[in-house]
Amino acid sequence: MADPFLRQRVLRGFGDAGQEALAGARVAIVGVGGLGCPAAQYLAAAGVGSLTLVDSDRVAASNLHRQILFGPDDVGRLKVDAAVDALNRIAPWCAVTEVPERLAESSAGLLAGVDIVVDGTDTWASRRAVASLARSRGVPVVWGAVQGWYGQVAVFGGAVDLADVYPQEDVGDLDRCDGQGVVGVVCGQVGTSMAQRAMALILGNDAGEGRLDQLDGRTGRWREVRVGARTRTHA
Repeated sequence: MADPFLRQRVLRGFGDAGQEALAGARVAIVGVGGLGCPAAQYLAAAGVGSLTLVDSDRVAASNLHRQILFGPDDVGRLKVDAAVDALNRIAPWCAVTEVPERLAESSAGLLAGVDIVVDGTDTWASRRAVASLARSRGVPVVWGAVQGWYGQVAVFGGAVDLADVYPQEDVGDLDRCDGQGVVGVVCGQVGTSMAQRAMALILGNDAGEGRLDQLDGRTGRWREVRVGARTRTHA
C-alpha cells in the first residue's frame, strides 16, 4: 500500500518526525458520540498509534446524523464496538481499545499511559470526572461541547482548567440532545477542531490553551475568548 501519510510528511514542520510522534501517541477519547466520532476518525486516519474509546452507551437511530462512525446496521450496538469496527476499516494501523463503561472518579486506571484525553462527554458530572482524573495524572484535556447551533472547544491542563471557565457545579448541560435539537455538522466542526488540538499537542505546536473558541453554526464564524486561571484549591 502507498504511504497513507505522504501528504502530511511533505509539509514543512511536519515530516517524518511529526508522523513518528503521532504513531507513538496514546489518546483516550471519552464519549464516542457527536464529538468523539469525528475526533476519533481524524486522529486514527492521521496516524495516531493508539486510541482508547470510553463509552457505555449504545447507538440510537436519532444519533446517526451526527455520530458519523455509525450506520443503520449499528443501531443497538455498543458504540465502542461499532466504532472499533469502523476505525479498523479506516485506519488499520491504529490500535483501538474499547472500554464499554462510563468514566468515573474511580476509573483512574483507564488513563494509565495516556498522553492526551479528548473529552466528548455530555454531562457536567462526566466532564468534571474527566478533568479531575486527567489533572491527577498531569494529562492535558481537549474539551468540546455542542448545543443546537453552537459549539465550544478548549484545551485544559497546565495553567487553565475546566473549573476556570465553568466554576459552577450546577451550570446547565450544554449538549444533552434528549428533548433538544443539535446540528450534526456543528458536531463535526467541533469534533474535528478537537482532533486538530490533540494533534497540535502531540506535535508540540500551539494548541490554544488559554482560550475558549466558540462557534456559531448559523454563520460558520468562530469567536475567541481568552481565559485564565482562577484562584482555587484542587482536592
